[in-house]
Amino acid sequence: MRYEGAIFRPPSEADSLILQVTIGCSHNRCKFCGSYKEKKFRVRTIEEIKEDLTEAKRYARFVKKVFLADGDALVVPQKMLLPIFEEIKSTFPKLERIGIYGNVKSILKKSVDDLRKLKELGLGIVYLGIESGDQVTLNRMDKGTTVEKIEEASKRVKDAGITLSVTVLLGIGGEERTRIHAEETGKLLSRIEPDYVGALTLIVIPGTPLADEMRMGKFRLPDTFKLLEELYVMIENINVKKTFFASNHASNYLPLKGWLPDEKERMLSAIRYVLEVKDPSILRPEYLRAL
Repeated sequence: MRYEGAIFRPPSEADSLILQVTIGCSHNRCKFCGSYKEKKFRVRTIEEIKEDLTEAKRYARFVKKVFLADGDALVVPQKMLLPIFEEIKSTFPKLERIGIYGNVKSILKKSVDDLRKLKELGLGIVYLGIESGDQVTLNRMDKGTTVEKIEEASKRVKDAGITLSVTVLLGIGGEERTRIHAEETGKLLSRIEPDYVGALTLIVIPGTPLADEMRMGKFRLPDTFKLLEELYVMIENINVKKTFFASNHASNYLPLKGWLPDEKERMLSAIRYVLEVKDPSILRPEYLRAL
């Protein structure tokens, strides 16, 4: 397999074959993200992809899950994406699922019928980074989208019968918008009702535009317990029929997970306890936090 640069994948794709369909990210302007800054975006040729699949088959004939990297492989035009999916499916007859990153723009370039066709060929889950439900925060972070478009893209994925997994970022609103970010994100999640929500805590990466803003005093990250208050408010504002919520990523101070609404009060109670005792020793230490 030929990989260009660092490869990123969701934690739930740990046992998947990673197939690099695009190099980098088509948007690549989010102020907080340093993942693809060293890459110039391009779509790999079908010939390159076929060669990788042929090589992969020699060493892993019974692949059940494939994840398509890099940042948003869903941006690939449908007329090229369909043959890629067909090639994957024919290469691995025991295939159970294909996973893919998508951003709002790339999802909205696909119709529901387009997405259904991809589902028929194995697309089982789309990972969408929404980060915040607060439009001011989205603008400030150069996400290049709107809350309304996030809702529309999410609905399109769900209407196609594809599992939707979204990520949100604690702390991305900064000190001044911490509560607004938490409330509006909780409300947005209530409206889109994703299958899975992963809450990560913002870690400011050196060399990113956000790191520059932080150095100049234009952005201040909430402290540890303010971030936990943010998590509390976010969960408090989520009202869904059935969504799995997790904040157990390595970036988080307090690992939590559970089904909403069934385990909502249990998670809120755990956060309340931590906020009451304010004992840093029961939280994940800084040296263990990572992206």
